[in-house]
Parts: sequence; C-alpha cells; structure tokens
Amino acid sequence: MASSLSVEELRAVRERLLTASDGVDPDLALVLIRELEELKNTATAVQAELSVVVHDSQRAADQARGISADETARVVGAQLGLARRESPRLGTRFLGVARAVVIEMPHTAAALRAGTISEWQTTQVVAETAYLSQEHRGRVDEAIQGALGKATGRRLAGLARQTAYRLDPEAAVARRAKAERERRVWVRPAPDTMTWLTALLPVKDGITCLAALEAAANSAGHDPRGRGQLMADTLVERISGRRASCAPQATTPPAADEQTAAARAGDAPTPDVREGAWQVADTQAGTGNLDSERNPTSRNGSDVTGVPVVTVNLLVPIETLTGEAPADLEGFGPIPADLARQFLAEHEEAGGVIRRVFTAPDTGELIAMDSRARRFTGLLAAFVRLRDQTCRTPFCDAPIGQIDHIQRHADGGRTSASNAEGFCARCNYTKEHPDLRVSGNAAEQTTATRGLTETSKPPSPPGSLRPSACTMRRHTKRITTRLPEPATAA
Repeated sequence: MASSLSVEELRAVRERLLTASDGVDPDLALVLIRELEELKNTATAVQAELSVVVHDSQRAADQARGISADETARVVGAQLGLARRESPRLGTRFLGVARAVVIEMPHTAAALRAGTISEWQTTQVVAETAYLSQEHRGRVDEAIQGALGKATGRRLAGLARQTAYRLDPEAAVARRAKAERERRVWVRPAPDTMTWLTALLPVKDGITCLAALEAAANSAGHDPRGRGQLMADTLVERISGRRASCAPQATTPPAADEQTAAARAGDAPTPDVREGAWQVADTQAGTGNLDSERNPTSRNGSDVTGVPVVTVNLLVPIETLTGEAPADLEGFGPIPADLARQFLAEHEEAGGVIRRVFTAPDTGELIAMDSRARRFTGLLAAFVRLRDQTCRTPFCDAPIGQIDHIQRHADGGRTSASNAEGFCARCNYTKEHPDLRVSGNAAEQTTATRGLTETSKPPSPPGSLRPSACTMRRHTKRITTRLPEPATAA
C-alpha cells in the first residue's frame, strides 16, 4: 500500500520550513516555535508508527527463516539507528518505545501524534511501565491521560510510576531488587579538566546522601563558598578523608543564622481542624528542631553532640501503612508502599517527629495556611514546598529555590498558601519581566507571554489518583538520621 505522502513531498515540506523565519513578525515568532515543536513531536509519532511497520515486516520474513524475535529486534534497532543517525542501542530503545506506545498505549500515542508531548516524555512514561503486562500498561495509559500535554516529563513519569506500583506491587518489588544489585559508581570527563562522578544508588541512600550534603551546606555559616561548592567539597572530604583540592585553607567559623532561626520559629497560625490531615515536617534539611526535647539541635543544623542532622520528607497516605498505596519521597517522587514502610521502620529510632497540617476531606488537597508576614518562612514555606514539589512554572522541573507571591505583595497580595508558589530562582526573577504575566492562584496558575498561555497546577498528593470510600488521611514523616563523624586524613 502506497503512502499518502511521498518522500519528495516530505522533502518539499522541509525545504518550505527553512523560510519560516524570513521576515517573520516578532509577535508571531513564539507561536511559530510552538507549532514547530508540535510538528517535531508529531513527526516522532509517525516515526514510531513506521518503526512498527518495519519491525512487523522484518519479523514476518525472519520467522519464515527460523530467526528469533530477539534477533529481529536487534537488526531492526540497527536499521532504525541508521535511519535516525544514532547508535544501534538507541535505535533498539526507540523501537521498544514505539511498539509499546503504538500497540499498548493509545492515549499516549494520540498525545504524541497531536504534538503535545515529546519523545523524551514518551520514553519516560514507557520506562516506568516496562515491567507491566499489556493490560496494566493500558490502565496506566488511561490514568495519565488527563496529564498528557500539561505535565512535565518528570511528573508524567511519577504518575505512571505511582499507578504502576498500585497495579503490580510484587513486580515492582522484584524490579527494585534487580536494580539494587546493579548499584555502582562511575566517572566520565567534563569540560575544563573537570569530571562527573556518578553513583547509582537505592533511593533511600541517594536521597539521604543529598540531604546530608545540603545539611552541611546549610550549617556553613559565613563560608565564602557557594552552596554547590560546599556540597561538592563536603562530598570529597567525607569520601576521601582529605580536604577538597579547591577548598580554601581556612574558613570563618560558622555564625548563628538569624534567617534560619526565624524560619524555625514559623509565623503561620494553626489552621482550623478539619476531617482529614497531613502530617508535615519542616522541609529545611538540617534545621531539625520540630521537637526540641526529642531531637535537640544546635543553631548550625547539628544535634547537641555536634553530629549533623539530616532531614528528608516522606508523604505517606494512611493506606500505605497497611496496603499498597504508594508514598512520595521529596526530591524523588512516588515509591512503593513496602519501601515506604521499610524506610519508616529503619529510621524509627532516629527521632522522627510529626507535625500536622490539614487537608480538605473531599479532595485530599492541602488547605491554605495564612501568615501576616511578607516573607514565606517556617511551616508556611514547608507547606508550599510539600504541595508544589518542583518549580511551578509550566514545564519547569527544577527544585524549588524560592517561594513568592502570585499576586505581588506590593499589589495587595496576601502572604498565604493560596497566593504562594514555589519557583526556582531563575523563574522567580524571570516572572517579573513586564512581558511575562503570571496570574491566578495556587490551585491553578496561568503564565502568558506573546500569544502563548499555559496553566500550572500542583501535583496530586500520593494516593489521590484512586478515590477512597473513606476520608483520606495522609501524613508526612520527618525522618532524621544522625551521621557518623566524617573521616579525617591521617
């Protein structure tokens, strides 16, 4: 059967596109960029469909010759690599993604055809469902349908992972055990005589290591190094037992951080008690004085013995404690229920402390906390970080660096959770430009510029994808770990 679009016609379209920027109206440039991006994604969808055609044709020929299905996949992967100007390994990966999407995930395939999701987002979703049956993969496809084209790749992958954990928890456990056996460390060169040191670790270890480095950076006082430099130098010093090569020979002793002290004190009044609740911890790693009697800490983020205190946050639906509802590990995303229970049990002796913030009983969403101050600090800041998880700018997945008003304080905006959003530093400064308009509220924020408009909503809390007959109650466990003293060079 002949294609409705010939190779010559396709090449003519490509040649026509090369003139798209000639004499373009600047006010239309962003709209054209959006259309081209969607065209690129649509082209990927067509590539996926054509890849399935190539595979099925090759498989029919190979089967008649007694060649195995695995060998067919390898040769088609090599063929696709040649066609896409990439390695056979990447060609084989694209074939796997193409067959999964075209055959088993109609909603994801439709979004890719419409151009609203990218090849990378599609690959992330498929990767999170690799161990599922065709039936379960289809159910994940249905569950994420409403987020396609609206959420970032990271959040789409998180939704897919969360649903997959519910559908086949036993397979998730087996897959995790296999992945944990493959933990390793490797190094690769970076520009300017630098290196990337990478460790593939179980999520518990990786998140705890990052929290430990953040705690060390938070407790550095007036050290002239930046936060990233402090974390990098601490990593070198704790692993090798010697001073990092770029670290200064002497540093100023840590001083009391008044800003952190104010954040600990908090300025948010306790909200009215309602049915349904989250248990929330202060998200500032290393601040650690939610309960001074159980977990006394010094002002530099260590306990009274001087041992660094590390804090991570785990959002746990009540169903997780006895069932299969996934939890949400801050900085990572959904984790299986059994791993969440293991995480809690292993750290129970470390002085975990719980503090409450409340949710609406019908939706499970966090209720606003208000403040009379101008800045977002203390529990109010913790509340927003736990609610938003990553930068709220549409399609930005950067960690939250700053919390700011949606309606500016100077324009009468309140310092409340409903008028607060978490942003990375770049996006928070960028939104002040007069040609970029941010409006709405925390439930649905709108960003508009030069003819483009996008909305952003906070991610669903863990467990909220499947409505429960009973009122949902969730809590966040503050997990505190006391680290051993860092090794010192002999």
